[in-house]
Amino acid sequence: MVYKIKLDDEVMAEKQVDDPLTSQGLPFDKLHGNGNDFVLIDEIAEEHVSPSHKPLLAMSICHRNFGIGADGVLFIVPSGRADVGMRLFQPDGSEAEMCGNGIRCLAKYAWQRGYVGEVFKVETLAGVLPVEVREADGFFWAKIEMGVPRFERHAIPAAGEGLFLEEPLEGFSVSAVNTGVPHAVIMVDDLELPVEEVAPPIRHSPVFLEGANVNFVRLGESLEVRTFERGVEAETFSCGTGSVAAAAVARRLGLVGDEVLVNTMGGPLAVSFDGEKAYLEGPAVTVFRGVLDPEYYSYLSEGI
Repeated sequence: MVYKIKLDDEVMAEKQVDDPLTSQGLPFDKLHGNGNDFVLIDEIAEEHVSPSHKPLLAMSICHRNFGIGADGVLFIVPSGRADVGMRLFQPDGSEAEMCGNGIRCLAKYAWQRGYVGEVFKVETLAGVLPVEVREADGFFWAKIEMGVPRFERHAIPAAGEGLFLEEPLEGFSVSAVNTGVPHAVIMVDDLELPVEEVAPPIRHSPVFLEGANVNFVRLGESLEVRTFERGVEAETFSCGTGSVAAAAVARRLGLVGDEVLVNTMGGPLAVSFDGEKAYLEGPAVTVFRGVLDPEYYSYLSEGI
């Protein structure tokens, strides 16, 4: 059938695809980490959505009017290198290398379904990441070993050579780091700024060879962070890799130590460092479980 999706008054995709749904529909879970929300589809036992169809599915069901509504779609998949694998497709159809809030949501699902114990590893496009989970006072928490933040331009990736620290860009002093995905970090005195107006020119700057998430950070008793996310193309309530990026840049500039509390619009996250290795700890919440009805695909085939 012809699959059409129209988002923001533009046709985003139109392809001949096989309908991946059975007559029973496609089961999913909805979860969030500090308000960064995801639809999770379990493909441990079998693949429900073909690789070519995953971007289209994400574009449609992430839409908050015509779909379920989410900042991304997580697929939990088998892994030959770790206990489970994670793939994340974003609202624009792109696949992200990693997501700090998303991996906590996936960890919660995997642990509660009995796929893993309290200590396990998750394979992502950014590498294999160790995870520890626990339940305290009825709340789920996960601690993710995020690896070593990379400041070298070739690792971000960004044009030029050397480190990317406090460089003038679009009227701001910008630092950049890769914490699984590329991030621009901007220290500001006031967070009351129009993020969705000032962030896109930085997100799309040609200096960032694959684009970048953009974080505005205010230093107080904690780090307060607002993040414009690449792929979502909007500000989100929280960004895990962005929180690590903010803490890593602030630490590099001598503004914070090895234990950093990061406050996002969706709540607090804890970032810590052991040597140069970064760790992210925070909650994840299951919102609801459901089934994507086959009728939804018939509706989309007509074009929204």
